[in-house]
Amino acid sequence: MLELFLGAALIAGMRICDVTIGTMRTILVVQGRKYLAGLAGFFEVLIWISAISQVMKHLDVIPNIIGYCIGYAIGNILGVTIEQKIGLGYVQLNIISRHSPDGIADVLRLNKYGVTVLPAEGGSGGTAVIITIIPRKFQKKVIKLIESVDRGAFITVQSSLPFRGFIVQRK
Repeated sequence: MLELFLGAALIAGMRICDVTIGTMRTILVVQGRKYLAGLAGFFEVLIWISAISQVMKHLDVIPNIIGYCIGYAIGNILGVTIEQKIGLGYVQLNIISRHSPDGIADVLRLNKYGVTVLPAEGGSGGTAVIITIIPRKFQKKVIKLIESVDRGAFITVQSSLPFRGFIVQRK
């Protein structure tokens, strides 16, 4: 009985590792970090082959199959959680404020974030769109800065892959 449980736990552990690595690898691919993605892919598949071979050798052992499925689910959760903590890459924040576009731009600049302000026309008249591209690891901090000036500001966040030039970033 203990052997049965340990086998299922080992398979679950391998799946947690390979799926977590796979999640990170996908993010690396999207960001164009091909060599790191290749290295991660090597270890991902090495671990996956070990896990699936154990399941295939013992298809009649239901706890192994359950361990495989549990490991997959937990690996997804863990991979996303780790990636959120690391905050790889950049995001672009687009901010629209009815009340304080200049105040938001000023507070971001004071905190050493690059800002571009574009004139805009909305349904209620003239306004501005504030754009900043920042390392993703600073996203929550920057949103708090924006909300400290205007809690009602409309903010969109999208992934950004800088192509040319430089990004002013907080040090």
